[in-house]
Amino acid sequence: MRIQVLGTSCPKCKKLSERVDDVIGELGLECEVEKVSDIKDIMALGVMMTPALAIDGEVKSTGKLLSADEIKELLQA
Repeated sequence: MRIQVLGTSCPKCKKLSERVDDVIGELGLECEVEKVSDIKDIMALGVMMTPALAIDGEVKSTGKLLSADEIKELLQA
């Protein structure tokens, strides 16, 4: 599984990244996690608002700081 946390290092983007790392550890998942901060790369995925989360190349959330439970739901779907 490949997870991308998209954001420009704002506080909400950093918090989303922390939550993703925590949830992955809690669930014991083997994942590749990439932090994408280059605005061109973010826009190439069609994201106009950060923070955003993509799983296996598919954007699952934009413009919202997801809770740990919401992240778990997306990773287990």
